Amino acid sequence: MFVRRSAAVLAATAMIGTAFTPAALADESPGATPSQAFPSALYGSTDPTYDGVWRQSLALLAQDSVDVKPAKKSVDWLVGQQCESGAFAAYRPDPSAKCDAKTKVDTNSTAAALQALEALDASDAVTGAAVKWLKSVQNKDGGWGYFPGTPSDTNSTSVVIGALDAGDTDPKDVPSKDDRTPYDALLGLSVPCDETGGGAFAFQPDKKGALAANPDATAAGVLGALGEGLDADPDDNGTDKASLKASKCAGGDSFTIEDAAANGALYLAGAVAKNGYLKSSLPGAEDQPDYGNTADTVVALAAAGRTADTEKPLAWLEKNSATWAAKSGPAAYAQLIFAANATGTDPRAFGGADLVKQLGTTGPAATSSDASTTPADSKNDKADTSDEDDGGVSLWWIIGVGLVGGIGIGFLLSGRNKKQQP
Repeated sequence: MFVRRSAAVLAATAMIGTAFTPAALADESPGATPSQAFPSALYGSTDPTYDGVWRQSLALLAQDSVDVKPAKKSVDWLVGQQCESGAFAAYRPDPSAKCDAKTKVDTNSTAAALQALEALDASDAVTGAAVKWLKSVQNKDGGWGYFPGTPSDTNSTSVVIGALDAGDTDPKDVPSKDDRTPYDALLGLSVPCDETGGGAFAFQPDKKGALAANPDATAAGVLGALGEGLDADPDDNGTDKASLKASKCAGGDSFTIEDAAANGALYLAGAVAKNGYLKSSLPGAEDQPDYGNTADTVVALAAAGRTADTEKPLAWLEKNSATWAAKSGPAAYAQLIFAANATGTDPRAFGGADLVKQLGTTGPAATSSDASTTPADSKNDKADTSDEDDGGVSLWWIIGVGLVGGIGIGFLLSGRNKKQQP
């Protein structure tokens, strides 16, 4: 979803603390040093410190979505990352060590892991503990921030909603201490129609409480408002799609969560109508295509029933995303698989590429799958991804995390390439 992204790296904030350290951002895609040895069960070959659980979860969820049974050791590795509380951190290099106050558990890693493990029929003890922990760290406004206690944001709230739904828990039945639901939190983050970017979702309010449209948050918010997870199935959410194909932003006193979803989808449709993709940019640099957010937008539009609006961005991804995915790794391949599945496109023939096979080469050989897509390999046979950017984590995302740590606001999504507002 959104969260997409490969995201990850929020624990970085913990290490950045209240100071922003430019040196830490010198390389947006740090690779393993000769002295580092990462788990053989892990997907991706780059340093998992900030996105290990995220990219593993997306990889396993994507494989399950195309009827590929992941290697048992990869599933076991993910389960082993869970703390006694039920929460997950971005990555724990020594799972045998007990989690303590210094273990930076977060909502995004926990929610992504829960979605994957529910899909893979993990034990109720594992998934139930994760649901319980997520409920325990809900904010009073009904939402969630990246770390427990941080202000609610659209991306984190939405990925948790998807996880609760995966765990057979209706988000409407999860009230906060102030009797607010997750949907109440999302409604409060929807930009009013009469303001700039009306209909979109903001990541968070600014210091003055103003809401600014954020495409990344909007893709996440639409899925969250529809109660969908990262691997949204447009044909299985029971929503009246006709009511979501709004041609005009809806508001008023009777504003509902369905209205918020429809408004967000309308905003996204307009955002990709011209070029077929969304953009992101660094200060002083030219705008660049945002592959991950474009993939998430395809999923969100499909979930909202706006099939026609997915055609242009999907075609753009099929033509242009190969290099990005190869560099970004397992989470990126997963995002593209989710986009393909949501639109009824064959992920094994995506712009001439077999996304399922390509994802498979970034991790251990699957236990079973169609013979034509079984990864040939093992960890040692992975394609060279030394330039991989940590499963999709962008420099923008890391910068955002650092700034968040420095100014005390919430975190960008989970996982994805956290984007700057256009």
